[in-house]
Amino acid sequence: MSSSASSQPVVHPAGSARLLWTALATVAALTLLAYLVAFDQGAVSRSGMYLHELMHDGRHLLGVPCH
Repeated sequence: MSSSASSQPVVHPAGSARLLWTALATVAALTLLAYLVAFDQGAVSRSGMYLHELMHDGRHLLGVPCH
């Protein structure tokens, strides 16, 4: 007695691993950017006043309280 359903292995698309790592890297980069804009007060971004002022203006643009 043979079953009509054959047991074939599940085949994933070749680019799925690349897509997964690209998505994870994008989420990590956006999380870092959100941290720098919303919460960093110069603790991580020690590149001078230019980056501090840029992030400060970004906080005001997003409505994050910073004063």
